[in-house]
Amino acid sequence: MNSSSERCNISDWLRLEATVKASVYVVTFSFATLITTVIVAVVWQDSKLRKEVRYVFLCHHLLCISSYCGLGVVFQGMRALLANSPVLMCWLVFGAQISFGEGILFTLALMAVNTYLAICWPLKSLSFVNATKYRVLAGTWITIVLKNVGLFAMEGTIPTPVAVLKSEPLCPVVLNGTSARVIGMIFFLLPLLVILISYSLIYQEGKRAGHFNRSNIKARKTILIHLVQLSLHVIPTLIFIGLGKMCGVFFFTLNLVLFGVFAFAQCVNPLIYGLWNRELQSRLCYWMFCRPWRRRRMSSGGPV
Repeated sequence: MNSSSERCNISDWLRLEATVKASVYVVTFSFATLITTVIVAVVWQDSKLRKEVRYVFLCHHLLCISSYCGLGVVFQGMRALLANSPVLMCWLVFGAQISFGEGILFTLALMAVNTYLAICWPLKSLSFVNATKYRVLAGTWITIVLKNVGLFAMEGTIPTPVAVLKSEPLCPVVLNGTSARVIGMIFFLLPLLVILISYSLIYQEGKRAGHFNRSNIKARKTILIHLVQLSLHVIPTLIFIGLGKMCGVFFFTLNLVLFGVFAFAQCVNPLIYGLWNRELQSRLCYWMFCRPWRRRRMSSGGPV
């Protein structure tokens, strides 16, 4: 950790920033967890949906969002409340949050690839995707964890055990060096490139298939909405990685504005990628309205 980072960590505005971020994370965590719980419950109680790869990836994506926001509450809360936590604990919480954040984008990439395979190679891809989905998820997480552990070891400059266990009022963070930002940018752009290529191939396949019927128009609209939603993730994150941690009123304001845009994207992500799905909407309506009605009819002894 360099001296400029330490000067940033003891400044008053950094604590204010942590307070604002913790408050926003509470809102995003509550909303995202509510929608995630509903969608996961619907998928889990339907045997057909449980077997479909796209819903496995969707549930994994939503769980990553809830975990990311929840860890954001914990980490920013420790900084805002001056919890005087050990440096090691700060690094563990921050590292876990970064990992879940990368899991969000990597899962979106897997969802885009799966959609492309289902549309362009419907017969050949089904058995292959079903056989490899959990191995792909496991390999993705192993890569993310190993990358972040390696970066933390590099950026921490191998501090002594006493320094790692030392308590700090404002949790210091690492991954602010040039090498960490470059590697972070690569891991950010790689799944983004996969998503853009997959959407481009899906669009070309729809165009090649002939006239745009109602289904194709729906698909085009979905791709457009996903790209707009993705931009709310991409633009703030690229600026965050590019600038790093800097002091000053301007960077404080810019950081909060970008964070607000990013937090908004986390809030609407479960709606865009989950409840926008027509099949899931119908299952949700049945789960919320029809099933309780049938249960009451059966308990009263009337015809179903």
